Amino acid sequence: MLRSADEYRDGLADQRRVHYRGQLADVLAHPELRVAVDHAALDFAVAHDPAHHDLAVTHDATVPGGEYSTYYALPGSVDDLIRRSSLIELVTGLGGTMVTLVKEIGTDALFALLRTLDGEGYERAEAYYRHCRDNDLAVAVAQTDVKGDRSLPPHAQPDPDHYVRIVSEGPDGIVVRGAKTHTSVTANSDELIVLPTRAMGPDDADWAVAFAVPMDTPGLHLYVSSYHAGELDPFDHPLSSKHKMLESLTVFDDVLVPWDRVFLHRRPELAGPLALAFVEYHRFTAVSYKLPLLDLLVGATSRIVEMNGVAKAAHIRDKLSRLVIYAETIRGLTHLAALRGHEAERGLWVPDPMTTNLAKYTFATQYHEHLRYVQDCAGGLLVTGPGGEDWADPDTRAVLEKYYSAASGAEERIRMLHLISDLTARDFGGYHAVLAVHAEGSIEAEKMQILREHDPSAARALADLLATPS
Repeated sequence: MLRSADEYRDGLADQRRVHYRGQLADVLAHPELRVAVDHAALDFAVAHDPAHHDLAVTHDATVPGGEYSTYYALPGSVDDLIRRSSLIELVTGLGGTMVTLVKEIGTDALFALLRTLDGEGYERAEAYYRHCRDNDLAVAVAQTDVKGDRSLPPHAQPDPDHYVRIVSEGPDGIVVRGAKTHTSVTANSDELIVLPTRAMGPDDADWAVAFAVPMDTPGLHLYVSSYHAGELDPFDHPLSSKHKMLESLTVFDDVLVPWDRVFLHRRPELAGPLALAFVEYHRFTAVSYKLPLLDLLVGATSRIVEMNGVAKAAHIRDKLSRLVIYAETIRGLTHLAALRGHEAERGLWVPDPMTTNLAKYTFATQYHEHLRYVQDCAGGLLVTGPGGEDWADPDTRAVLEKYYSAASGAEERIRMLHLISDLTARDFGGYHAVLAVHAEGSIEAEKMQILREHDPSAARALADLLATPS
């Protein structure tokens, strides 16, 4: 079935243990957490919107109900990769440049499991994929272990719980302990997939584990970051008052995982390939959801320079051209990653890893530079301008309308400035800026993957040819 946004919300009414700002919290009742729930509901609402139905819904007579969310469509061609990217871009744009992620990241992990596993692990993963697809579930992913001393492998850590590990097993399943960090959308998803984060050796067998559990599983605790907490005025925060993503420290306190939910069990030789397969899909998701953010940087800057009356200044035109070049370069590389995609294990197609990483590297290494162009064009009112309470007071508003009018009226100018400030100068903008550097892998990881994927044979052959006397 294709769940509605309200059915998604109703599914979160369970016994999950969400810790927020020092207290246990109900994600549906807490006003700050509810913002994230309503934001993520876009992933469900889009399937019921006639304007987007053809993109958001995949029809298949072989599945129950004959249709399912396009997020769950197994990529089998270049066109499938482009379609997936277009859906991610669409919903992120509807979400005010904040990715919803409750279907995107989970399906990235499912594709990786189906590509990488064999035997009983594959059979369990395939059954779990059908369970998630047919029930239209929101699925989060916990991959990044807290890691402890990063110079040491999992088995050599002073505290063995710094990587999630198997502590016992029996007829009913395995018991796991440890913690993952940077886990997005756990507090407002239905299910959680756990993946290894790195290559492992024979001594790391207890840590070579992948599994899935419902979010209200006993022993699972979600410690949600309080970053960007507080009630926000929509006038001052036009984006972040409506769009939010929750990040958690995810703790497994002797969690029992039934055998039918265990996909990788003490097979360290598959830990690295599984982690890498997930990254190959997830970085493509990443560059796809960056596109609306880049479009908004261009569009808002173009608007504010007109409102300020400086659109014809040479240095402004130079900065705008640089913003356009940056945005269109990322868009072109993202599209090219799909066009260069290839068939991988079990007929699943994967975006070209080198091009995907080129897109992500270019985005990450140039993001802060281009924020500077946006802020330079907008001006200091990004942080010194009036707020919603000022605008709501008639006497103060009269003063603001007189002195903050420019090439446009004061209200539209102030609202555009608040949009840019929310996007670049406040907590929401800071979140985007950190994600640019660290989300979906570090800049160094992207460089390593680019070099790993590059085939130098043709370039070397040309060099050898031209260096050889004729």
